[in-house]
Amino acid sequence: MRTLVPRLRHHPWISAVLAGFSAVGLLLAALVAAPVSSAAADSGCRVDYVVDQWSGGYTAAIKVTNLGPAVTSWRLTWTYGGDQKVTSAWNASAAQSGKAVTVTDAGWNGALATGGSADFGVQGTYQAANPTPSDFAVNGVSCGGATAPTDPGTPTTTPPTTPPPTTPPPSSDCGGAVICTGFEDQSGTTPSGAWQFTAPDCQGTGTVTVDTSVAHSGGKSIRVDGKAGYCNHAFVATTADLSSVGPLYLRMWVRHTTALPAGHVAFVSMPDSSQGGKALRIGGQNGALQWNRELDDATLPAQSPAGVAQSAPLPTGSWQCLRFMVDTSNGHLDTWLGDQQIPGLHEDGVPTADIDQQWLSRTTAPRPTGLRLGWESYGGGDDTLWFDDVAVGSAPIGC
Repeated sequence: MRTLVPRLRHHPWISAVLAGFSAVGLLLAALVAAPVSSAAADSGCRVDYVVDQWSGGYTAAIKVTNLGPAVTSWRLTWTYGGDQKVTSAWNASAAQSGKAVTVTDAGWNGALATGGSADFGVQGTYQAANPTPSDFAVNGVSCGGATAPTDPGTPTTTPPTTPPPTTPPPSSDCGGAVICTGFEDQSGTTPSGAWQFTAPDCQGTGTVTVDTSVAHSGGKSIRVDGKAGYCNHAFVATTADLSSVGPLYLRMWVRHTTALPAGHVAFVSMPDSSQGGKALRIGGQNGALQWNRELDDATLPAQSPAGVAQSAPLPTGSWQCLRFMVDTSNGHLDTWLGDQQIPGLHEDGVPTADIDQQWLSRTTAPRPTGLRLGWESYGGGDDTLWFDDVAVGSAPIGC
């Protein structure tokens, strides 16, 4: 048996996340994260285990590589040395008994040729310690041990959100989507053709232009110079009729300049026939992403400190892939930032404290008929945004 020297990285970092206090004394304390990685191998398998941890929680991004004969399914086991508890997994299924953890493939990623690998992960909690496991085994065959982490690395800023369900990742190809555009067909600086400028309620000094200097792909994007104040609505709207698309999946790449403010803003607005044409909106409040229903001003999540903590900020200064799902038959909603599902923006019909009780006060399912991308605020909050590679269809569309 040949054992490779394990590779470990340790990424300590400290960031403070300050939020409000609830009446029962809820405190969102400073989070401390220390990304850690370990690798272990012998002639049959190799496991790379990379941890991002903060005070009381962690995720582990795991890659298992088959160094032996091809397999049609795999089962990875390890034993925790601390008091870690696995709470969820993505691209795999995880179970824990005491300190022993068993992770099995998700079906679609079970077959591994010689040299083939599968990427998945777990999320969990701990109280006293979160040491790296050292007894990985695949299908009962040991992959060798692990050593203590050594290398400092890049800091992380916030604890990750709950990973997506264990289903095959959607394709980034638009396929048969109703809308699939990188805005490369736009000519001039004023939106035209399939995309038109609109100010749904009132127009101020906000502007929308076709930008040839900033793009996620190709050479063009839509730029929105959003201005503060209720009457500064500025959007670009598709001429496509989305009233027959259901469920509705939206994928877009967005880049923005200023962190989401404390006040309510929206950058996606969808006319909703179930609200008599009023909008189903996606934006932010209290510094984090949120859904908003114009008819009754309901929000998802609830704007309590605990609810906001279940959402996520929209990073600035870089292109971000946002994906949304609206189930037009039962009203369920889902949201992903990249490949990470945001738990506070997930509505499955089951009331969840601080997330969707307010949203579930209305039982009529949304029925979006159009799509508008831009900016509207309801007080303070200027921002400059770019939109690119937008797709809408009735099946998931990946990043």
